Amino acid sequence: MHSRFMNGIIMSLLAALFFAGCGKPAGSPPTGSSGIARNLKIGISVPAADHGWTAGVIWWAKEAMKLYPDVEWTLATAENPDKQIKDLETMMTQGLDAIVVLATESAPITPVAEEIKKRGILLVNVDRGFTKPVADLFIEGDNKAFGRKSAEFIVNKLNGKGKIVILEGIPSTVNTDRVEAAMEVFKRHPGIEILDRQTGMWNRQKALDVMQTILLKHPKIDAVWAADDDMALGAEQAIKEAGREKEMWILGGAGMKDIVKRVMESDPLYPADITYPPSMIAVGVHEAVSILRDGNREKILQFMPKHILIDVELITPENAKDYYFPDSVF
Repeated sequence: MHSRFMNGIIMSLLAALFFAGCGKPAGSPPTGSSGIARNLKIGISVPAADHGWTAGVIWWAKEAMKLYPDVEWTLATAENPDKQIKDLETMMTQGLDAIVVLATESAPITPVAEEIKKRGILLVNVDRGFTKPVADLFIEGDNKAFGRKSAEFIVNKLNGKGKIVILEGIPSTVNTDRVEAAMEVFKRHPGIEILDRQTGMWNRQKALDVMQTILLKHPKIDAVWAADDDMALGAEQAIKEAGREKEMWILGGAGMKDIVKRVMESDPLYPADITYPPSMIAVGVHEAVSILRDGNREKILQFMPKHILIDVELITPENAKDYYFPDSVF
């Protein structure tokens, strides 16, 4: 997956250079219609690495930054929306050309995103969307497909009849799209009984706590729709501590290497997984540079799509080897 995305980044860079029609090397300063030759200043604001997937996001952001040593980078990580709002307000005072944002939560970050846009700073939004379409470019995984494919797998594996519980993530467009798409599938199958639906905040410890409560309330559970691999691991710990690991199985998501390996080895607790690569932040970083570096921002935005959707895939024992990367940080 890493090499695949890196190849994609490199190919996109070559395409951007082709469209610019100049073939300048990567280290050249912007000298477009503005006629001003200077290095770009770009900020990146992402959630703190309190979760395996966000740790992967930070790692990939840094990898993308290395591709452009001529850019003056500012990278900030935030544990919560209040910290991220302060980070973004600080960035707006630093004369940045662009800011790439992966929101801690969608709603509280939207007003500051609107302010960034008003100030004319190129705004690239990755993964968790704002509640208004204010970004110049929005890059995300196909979360509706994530919800639909994972729910269809659960329905099929249970032959349309079983008791399940749902763990939701952080309030955001990502969680809303996944849950609503999954619920549409479950509602079409009356044999699927949803016993409980609580948020694990995409956090292993929170999922552990929530699952412990759920296990006490429900004496029979067939499957857990965890929608995230960190939450799946938290749920697994609760299930094993309760001695109920032979009763149910778990479907997480995001393609964590440890989970993919267990799918590949046909671990009965993890019959499948869903891809959702954290390297999408690198795509956002690359696109910010590509749009700005030749000074043709407005011309490039005329033909750039405003929304880039990255497909997701169901990982099963049959194809897991194609998604297993032991050297990955996630």
